[in-house]
Amino acid sequence: MDLLRDPTLLLVIFISCFILYLSVKSIWGNGNLPPGPTPLPLLGNMLDIGGDIVNSLLNLRKKHGDVFTVHLGSRPVVVVCGYKLVSEIYLDNGDDYLNRGDMPAWDGFYKDTGMIFTFNMNKWRELRRFSVMTLREFGFGKRSLEDRIHEETQHLVEALKNTKETIFDARETLCNAVYNVIFSIMFGHRYDYEDKEMTRMSNYIYETFVIISSPWGQIYEMFPTLMGFIPGPHQKINKLLGNLKQYVESRVKINQATLDPNNPRDFVDAFLIKMEKEKNNQNSEFNMKNLLASTLQIFFAGVESLNTTIVYSLLILMKYPDVLAVVHKEIDDIIGRHRSPTLQDRTRLPYTDAVIHEMQRFTDMFPMAAPRRTTKEVTLNGYTLPKDINIYPMLTTVLKDPNCFKYPTEFNPENFLNEKGEFKRNDAFMPLAAGKRICLGESLVRMELFLFLVTILQNFDLKSPVPVEELDITPNVSGLGNFPKPYKLAFIPR
Repeated sequence: MDLLRDPTLLLVIFISCFILYLSVKSIWGNGNLPPGPTPLPLLGNMLDIGGDIVNSLLNLRKKHGDVFTVHLGSRPVVVVCGYKLVSEIYLDNGDDYLNRGDMPAWDGFYKDTGMIFTFNMNKWRELRRFSVMTLREFGFGKRSLEDRIHEETQHLVEALKNTKETIFDARETLCNAVYNVIFSIMFGHRYDYEDKEMTRMSNYIYETFVIISSPWGQIYEMFPTLMGFIPGPHQKINKLLGNLKQYVESRVKINQATLDPNNPRDFVDAFLIKMEKEKNNQNSEFNMKNLLASTLQIFFAGVESLNTTIVYSLLILMKYPDVLAVVHKEIDDIIGRHRSPTLQDRTRLPYTDAVIHEMQRFTDMFPMAAPRRTTKEVTLNGYTLPKDINIYPMLTTVLKDPNCFKYPTEFNPENFLNEKGEFKRNDAFMPLAAGKRICLGESLVRMELFLFLVTILQNFDLKSPVPVEELDITPNVSGLGNFPKPYKLAFIPR
């Protein structure tokens, strides 16, 4: 058979050659990028990274230094490590790296809508400015938010007492408390812990994060088009996000039906009022798509990172009972057992404050952070990076930088204590990034983490069903986020 006369075969050959050309052009046509492992056409550095992207990049750092290039499929990414260089991206020259990088697992769903997952800088600035101002009006950084958290901590204490010292997986109960705080800000009220709808939604959020952080999600980030045709857990991402979007949409409709333009109750009300004011502006970013996307994105930022940090922290405290004992004593001496802790107590609890900071540093919730993209041609560490190149600021290398922390790889509160036992600040402590694109909920996370943990430890001792030596505090999943291995415990009233 004359193969050259087969039109189907000719088409396949042509498409294959074209794809190969584009891949080679992308891989070897990016100028003076930092060196890195040699990529293969189409596959890029998949064989170097596999399904464990965080540890693979850390291993590549040992060979290629603090700045190197990897190819996720045909997409080049510049990996940046260490406090000095990452702070240059976030702070010193932050405007040069302010654009958001590619995140295919999210981008395919949000399609450039909302505040966090948009590539449009004008949209980002306008929606973020509005969100910051509105969230402040509804409590961010104010006494009213502290009161709201206090109320929720009391519900949580009651729920934990009702477990009657049984051994169970506390993630869901803890998540309900965290969920209620952000839900009250966004929609104006809280749920009962037994509410099945809240539990279902919080599980959707958790499952989405875990899948995206898993090897399946990491490979999807490298080959989004190809993985769209391959079965696997990653196929659930859009469905989970779709379920959450439907839920947010149903809540927005409730707000619309009861809206009083002169008396906004929550974030959604404020956004709806802004939409009405700008309804005749065809270029306005205040529309229903951005409302739904922004609300859902704030939920993710305000729920899962904090809940996972609390869950991880309790596991670590059981692993280090000597640390837990000192925290218990300090809380007893300063606050006692009969009044609720306040944010003003933080400065009077230096050891506890150091432990909480060390929890965030050690758990390393977002080891890779969100990718950035250069806004113009820049020079970094002697290399010229083109405009629009993706950057991975490796937060894990900042939080574990031996030049910044005395005990970089182990859990030790002394990383945040001076010789006198006083709390010691550290510029390299940036668990939720830094600069203009720092996590919108950073202040909320700090408040909640302190008040929730101190309240729990004021009221309970922690009991593990297995010996301390068997508790494993290494991550179960490590990708976009670090997630602890599932475990059980009992809360023993003090």
